[in-house]
Amino acid sequence: MTLHPLIRKLIDRGPTITDGAWGTQLQARGLAPGEMPDLWNLTHPKEVAEVARAYVAAGSQIILTNTFGANRIRLAESGCVDRLLEINRAGVALSREAAGKRAFVFASVGPSGKLFASGDITEKELRAAFTEQVRALADGGADGLVVETMQDLEEAKLATAAANATGLPVIASMVFDSGRDKDRTMMGITPEQAAAGLVKAGADVIGANCGQGIAGFVTICARLKAAADGHPVWIKANAGLPQIRDGKTVYAMTAAEFTGYVPAVLAAGADFIGGCCGTSPEFIRDIHRLLRAL
Repeated sequence: MTLHPLIRKLIDRGPTITDGAWGTQLQARGLAPGEMPDLWNLTHPKEVAEVARAYVAAGSQIILTNTFGANRIRLAESGCVDRLLEINRAGVALSREAAGKRAFVFASVGPSGKLFASGDITEKELRAAFTEQVRALADGGADGLVVETMQDLEEAKLATAAANATGLPVIASMVFDSGRDKDRTMMGITPEQAAAGLVKAGADVIGANCGQGIAGFVTICARLKAAADGHPVWIKANAGLPQIRDGKTVYAMTAAEFTGYVPAVLAAGADFIGGCCGTSPEFIRDIHRLLRAL
């Protein structure tokens, strides 16, 4: 097994701290429900940069970009496909400026929003959409790519292969929150099936993110590690399960409660640790303190 040199460098230094949520952080800065976060790279660059800088200041060694939905399929719904290159490159530039020499920038690539398994979109269309986006992110100066929050293994494999073709290191991460034990994707994929498929597609790192709170990630992490054929594991859990309060979605888990599970996740084999929905720079700061103490 040959890992990308940057991934090898990172894991040789010990657990790498990634960032936390972007969506909920942008919402706290005024992003309206239903508004496309990616467009803020152009309309609200100051606020997007604030999120990136906050994570770097908190101790993130890798920060992502505000490009999760910046593929032509999702952008078409907002009528701004013609600004695809601009949105993706601006996303990288904003995170790059915030990172300086203190963190690496791994660009976010999310799902298409279409059900590939149901025939809502073709393999050719998906491959073209992901290829277009990852090339824009690579040309924009990203250090790596994160294919994240994937439910459909076939879609994840297409995105991973497109990302791998750029020559950048690739993290491929799926959502495990379904089934009796909350250990399958919505499409019924197990951690073992995901690891095998994503490694074959060219992922340098296999991961899980979103879907459920960090308590459920310990077993998932261990299973990914066992099935990943020596590849590192990336874990970004939610701050517990979302709750509706006064018509708003909130995450009740505190940073201290979240960080209490981090040693178990690391013991299960995580090489990269951060947070997803509901987490904030405070969570990353607590993880940073914990790792320094350890």
